[in-house]
Amino acid sequence: MQGGPPRPAAGSAIGLGTPDLRSSPVPAPGPDDRLRGPEGAPVVTVYADFECPFCAVLELRLKETPVQVCFRHFPVRAKHPRAWAAAQAVEAAAAQGAFWSMHDALYTDQARLEDPHLWARAASLGLDVPRFHADAHSTEARERVERDFRTGIRAGVATTPTLFLPDGRKISGRPDAAVWAELE
Repeated sequence: MQGGPPRPAAGSAIGLGTPDLRSSPVPAPGPDDRLRGPEGAPVVTVYADFECPFCAVLELRLKETPVQVCFRHFPVRAKHPRAWAAAQAVEAAAAQGAFWSMHDALYTDQARLEDPHLWARAASLGLDVPRFHADAHSTEARERVERDFRTGIRAGVATTPTLFLPDGRKISGRPDAAVWAELE
């Protein structure tokens, strides 16, 4: 035999055929996921970043649609250096029952995501600021953001925003008119 035994196809393991490289399905909302919208409405899962301007526009538009939004963190550090800290700040607000209030406040003013502005927002929302500060730097907040990020990676998220429609379709970037018509 010339050149030795046959080689497996590129990307396959010996004797196992071609590996399955598809993404995992996006996890269904669980009891600790952040949901908002009309009860019983179809669920749209959103992976987003608080420093992404397209995510801010998306969130405003989703508030006007008859869907439930399941928000998951996907801070893109390479493009948005304050996104991770902002995500942990939102989790700190959630520990005091103010997830959506802080979420909306950060998307309303994305130019001010540095710590002093985050603490000022916490104070304006009536949160216990020392507790907020501790919670924003807690293992729990970091692990929550990491968990959301990992589920996004496994589901094929590569950019923000990324939506998963009720039928499981993934929409990366800004949804087009056809997607909005379907959601409305």
